[in-house]
Amino acid sequence: MSTVDPDSIGFGRIAATLPVQDMARALRFYCGTLGFTKIFENGDPVGFVILKRDGAELHLTLQKTHKPANFPVAHLMVQDANRLATLCEANGLRIVKGVRDKEYGLRAFVFEDTEGNRIDVGQPL
Repeated sequence: MSTVDPDSIGFGRIAATLPVQDMARALRFYCGTLGFTKIFENGDPVGFVILKRDGAELHLTLQKTHKPANFPVAHLMVQDANRLATLCEANGLRIVKGVRDKEYGLRAFVFEDTEGNRIDVGQPL
């Protein structure tokens, strides 16, 4: 595991709904690794949750036949893209596009979460 403290990343607002095949695995990543807090859950077994972290809100919905898209399904603004990329890599996640400074004023990268959902990350320069 990485020594990067997820509290130092500084998340911005996100309110996407991501489909997941394995709710427990997704919650281990989003809550356990990234430090989100589950503020709502519904169903038995749990089929929908709302997570919050700093200014970000994320919804997860259980979809056993989920096939991930080959494009980013959410955009997440953070204060430190390098630290988030390091945290993702340390946890074995696929980095689809590496961290780069873009001409439009963001340091950006794309990763796949534990369910294959691609998340486009940006940090204002």
